[in-house]
Amino acid sequence: ILASILSLTIYWLIRDRYRVRNLNGKHVFITGCDSGLGNSLAKWLDKKGFCVIAACTTEKGSQELRSCSSLSLKTVNLNVADSNSIARAVEFVTEQTAGKGLFGLVSNAEVTAPVGPTDWLRIEDFRSVLDVSLLGLIEITLKLLPLLKKAEGRIINLINAKGLMAFVGGGYSLSKWGMEAFSDTLRIEMQHFGVKVSIVEHGFFKAEVVNSDIIEKHLFKLWNRLTPEIRDSYGEKYF
Repeated sequence: ILASILSLTIYWLIRDRYRVRNLNGKHVFITGCDSGLGNSLAKWLDKKGFCVIAACTTEKGSQELRSCSSLSLKTVNLNVADSNSIARAVEFVTEQTAGKGLFGLVSNAEVTAPVGPTDWLRIEDFRSVLDVSLLGLIEITLKLLPLLKKAEGRIINLINAKGLMAFVGGGYSLSKWGMEAFSDTLRIEMQHFGVKVSIVEHGFFKAEVVNSDIIEKHLFKLWNRLTPEIRDSYGEKYF
C-alpha cells in the first residue's frame, strides 16, 4: 500500500511539472472576459505569451481589457445568445489564427438570474439562462471544432460547482449539468482527433453573476408578476 501511494505521488509530481512550450503563435479564445474569472484568465495567459482572443459582451469591457494588456491580445464583441454574433466571432477567430488552428477554447460566459421557486417561473425565464449558459456555449464549440482539430487543441469548460447542486429553481443548475454532459461526451469523441476536453469546477468568487442584489432584484420582479392567487398561496412570510 505504501509503495502504491509513493508511486502515485511521484506520478502526480512528474505530471504537474509538464508545461506548454513554445507559446508564441498559440491562440486561445476565451468567452466572458468583461469581468471576473474570464477577465483574469485573459490577462494571465497574455502575460504568459499566448495569443489571446477575448470575447466581451460590451465595447467598454473590450477597451478596459485592451488597455491593461499587450498588443497581441485581441478582443471581439460577442452575444452568446445570438447566432449571428457567434458567427461573426468565429469568423474573427478564423482570421486571427491564419490557418494555424485554435490551440485553446475556454468557455466561461454565463448568466444566473432569474432563479426562484419553479412555480414562479415561465418558460422564457429558463430560455434566457439556457440560451447563454448552455446552448450558446455549445454552438460556439461546434463552430470552432474544425480549428481545434487542426491544432489538436483543448477545450476548457469552466463550470461553477455551485450550479451542480440544484437547490433553487431556474435554468442555472440545468445549464451546469448540461455542460457537464456535453463535455463528457465530447471528450470521448474528440480523443480520435487529439483534442482534449476538460471541465474546471470552480467555487464562488466575487463577480456580478453571483451578486445578491441582482438575484434579489429578479426575485422581486418574479413576485410582483405573480397572480394574486399564487402570491396568497405562498404568503409574504415565505417571500
